[in-house]
Amino acid sequence: MTRTLYLFCAAAAPVFDVARVIEDAQARGWDVCLGLTPTAARWLEPNLDGLAVLTGHPVRHTDPLPGEPDLWPSADVVLFAPATFNTLNEWALGLTSTYVVDVAALGIGRGVPLVAMDCLDPAHIRHPQFERSVETLRGAGVTLLHGGRAEDGYPWEAALDAAEKVLYATDGDGRR
Repeated sequence: MTRTLYLFCAAAAPVFDVARVIEDAQARGWDVCLGLTPTAARWLEPNLDGLAVLTGHPVRHTDPLPGEPDLWPSADVVLFAPATFNTLNEWALGLTSTYVVDVAALGIGRGVPLVAMDCLDPAHIRHPQFERSVETLRGAGVTLLHGGRAEDGYPWEAALDAAEKVLYATDGDGRR
């Protein structure tokens, strides 16, 4: 049985490891679809075609045009990593101005298992909105992990482990 992982990445240093992470996820049996924030897409611009070949799916970073067919299979799990301060706050507040945040927000309403791992400056963690956003997302059923700072080594393996764990903690319809 093929399992589909939507891997969504925001613009933080760990995004430069995404090809290796895709390969690791594929070795675990995932069909990976890669979505990026616009800034992350700009950072990875020279590699986007290669990443599409690696996944077998177009890399998405903008909303599809009206009537455009969806070229991705349905997600079994969405893993949003690295998730930045801005991205987590937008998601919690329902501000869906980017493709990946919109899909993640829809995932809450559709009961898709969702995992996010942050990559933050410690000063962001002390900002009062951060804790409110964490509470909102966790209250909506999102599994949130602390990824630490990119300089300390981003724990991609733990993020993939969490994606597998939430998949197997749900029933066949994606509900817990």
